[in-house]
Amino acid sequence: MVRSAVAVLAALVLLGLTLLPQATASAAADQLTEPTKPTVKLSASQAGKGGSVTVKGAGWRSGALLMMLVCGQSAPGKGVVGGTNSCANSEGRAVTTDDDGAFSRKLPVAEPPEPCPCVVHVATVTGEKQQVDAVLKVAGHPVKPLPAQANGGRLSVLTDTALEGAGGVLTWFGAPPQRTLEFTVGNVGSAPVKDPVFQVGTSHGVFAPQWEEQQWRGTIAPGEKARIKLPVELSAGAHGDYLVSLKSGGKVLAEQPWGVGRPWGVTLFWILLCVVVPAAVFRVGMAVVDRLRPNRRGTSRSGARRRGARFAELARRMPRLRLPQGAVDADGKGRGRASHAARTPGRDRNSTGAHGAGGPSGTGGRVGSGGSGESSAAAPGSATASLPWFTPDTDPGAPAGRLSAPSDDSPTKGTT
Repeated sequence: MVRSAVAVLAALVLLGLTLLPQATASAAADQLTEPTKPTVKLSASQAGKGGSVTVKGAGWRSGALLMMLVCGQSAPGKGVVGGTNSCANSEGRAVTTDDDGAFSRKLPVAEPPEPCPCVVHVATVTGEKQQVDAVLKVAGHPVKPLPAQANGGRLSVLTDTALEGAGGVLTWFGAPPQRTLEFTVGNVGSAPVKDPVFQVGTSHGVFAPQWEEQQWRGTIAPGEKARIKLPVELSAGAHGDYLVSLKSGGKVLAEQPWGVGRPWGVTLFWILLCVVVPAAVFRVGMAVVDRLRPNRRGTSRSGARRRGARFAELARRMPRLRLPQGAVDADGKGRGRASHAARTPGRDRNSTGAHGAGGPSGTGGRVGSGGSGESSAAAPGSATASLPWFTPDTDPGAPAGRLSAPSDDSPTKGTT
């Protein structure tokens, strides 16, 4: 009996020793997997305008970009009532966390546009929304109590927001991108909410959002929920990473990133414009040059025709000159002798020498006299053969006529 009790006790001890390490390991794993909340600490809880405080943070995402602002009308746990419009945005500072999610940065103290209570508001710029407020008293700045919250209905976002829709052909050519912001809200208050007014803002990069009020028509009873759809539109030609924010009652309810593609149709249009317009101007210029340039071919042909007609008219008006019959005969004989001499040059030389020497029979004188007569008669012919002259109206083939004025033997003159 005693032995059995000892055995059972030993078994329980061994089982406890076996399960203890596993429980410890599971507890450590739970601590590691549990997300740590971001924290912010200030080097001083009060500072005046122109001074500075050192802001230290821990538990943030590694490599996160944070924005630090001094805001009025704010309190930890209630957020910034007026949004970033209640903050000194011009004196804000940006900081990036290290690999451990910690940071440290000096922040100049400035008077916010709204009265205190004031806080140092630290929030992420991109990615998952995280924000922490730390109380800061700004010396010399007025203090007013926070506005009382109205008792009644209060809306809360129950589901994640989504942007529905897609761009069309016109958006590809620079038309304003449009989407529909859809989300589900529930009334967690004690009174119904009728025709609630939401504020939808769009921001690009680190710039503050541009808010636009939109009213939803309907009534949400206490404990009920409703699906809200609100249109969102950007400016023409917008592209890049945008952030759509939803605010109601002065408090930001949700944020949704929106990546807008580049309108490549506009780029294609400018490329085509740079190619087509110079080509069109060149074609128009060439057409104008062809129209204004004189027609050289037509002008040369018309000029030749005019000159030919002018010469023909001049030839018709000039008087016809005719040579006497004797001059025509002498001209013909000289041409014949010249052509014969050209065909037999050696024979002409021999015959000339024989005529010059004369003959022993005494015929030299007669021949010489004849030769002298023939030479005197042929002199004009030889000159004509060496230098032929004639006019268009007195060529060798033209009929012979007289050069002198009409005489009394004219056939048209009557006899007495």
